[in-house]
Amino acid sequence: MDVEPSTTLAALTLGFLLGLKHATDADHVVAVSIIAGESRSIWRGIWIGCSWGLGHTTPLLILGVIILAFRSLIDSYESIAPVFEFGVGVMLILLGIQVFWNLKRGRLHVHEHSHDNGPHVHIHATHDPAASPEVESQHGFFHFGKPVFRIKSYAVGVIHGLAGSAAIMLLLLPTLPSFWVGLGYIILFGIGTILSMAVITVLLGIPFALAGGLGTASRVVSTMAGSISVVFGVALVSDLVFNTTFIPF
Repeated sequence: MDVEPSTTLAALTLGFLLGLKHATDADHVVAVSIIAGESRSIWRGIWIGCSWGLGHTTPLLILGVIILAFRSLIDSYESIAPVFEFGVGVMLILLGIQVFWNLKRGRLHVHEHSHDNGPHVHIHATHDPAASPEVESQHGFFHFGKPVFRIKSYAVGVIHGLAGSAAIMLLLLPTLPSFWVGLGYIILFGIGTILSMAVITVLLGIPFALAGGLGTASRVVSTMAGSISVVFGVALVSDLVFNTTFIPF
C-alpha cells in the first residue's frame, strides 16, 4: 500500500510531539525527582533523564512492534493496562519510602563498643553526607560528569513505559497506514521522551543542587520529594483498587 508523504510526516511529527509531552506526566516527574535528588548535581540529571527515557522506550518499542504485526492484540493490552498502572503506584510508594530510609540512615548509625562488662551498642548521630567535602566535590553544582548509564533510572522508565498516557500512543498504532510508519512513530516518540525528560531532570536537579551543601535544607527538599512520591503512589493505587478519584487525570 502506497502511503502519502504528508501522512507519513504527520504521523512521525505526532509521535515526536507526543513523546515531548509524555515525559511531563505527573507520575514520571515525581519518580524522576526522587532519582535526581540522589545525584545533587544539575547537569548529571541529563544522564538520569536519558536513562529513564531509554527504559521507557524499550517496552514500548517491543509492544509496539508486536501490535503493528498483530493489530488485534491491542484489545489484550487494554485489558491488562491497569495492572501496569498499579505497578507504577507501588513503585512510587517504594521510591518515597527509600528517601526516608536514606535520610534516617544518613543521620543515625549503630556502633558497637567492647567494654570490660561486655559489648554495648550505641546509636550515634552522623553529619549530613550532603554537606561533606567529598560529596560536594563529586556532585558539584555545575559538574557535568561523563555519560553514565543509570540502571535504576532505566528500570523505573521500563515500569512507566507500560502504563500511563503511553497507552494512548499504543492505541494509535493500528490506525497508522503501514508497519514502517508505525515503527518510525514509536522511535520518534521515544526520542521525544528522552529529550524532554533530560531537560526536566536537569530542572528538577536545581533545588537539590542548591540544598546539597546545607544539611537542613537538603533534608527538607528530600522529605518533600519523598512525601509527594508516597502520597501520589497511594492515591494512584487507591484509584485503581477502590475506584476513588484522587488523581483526576
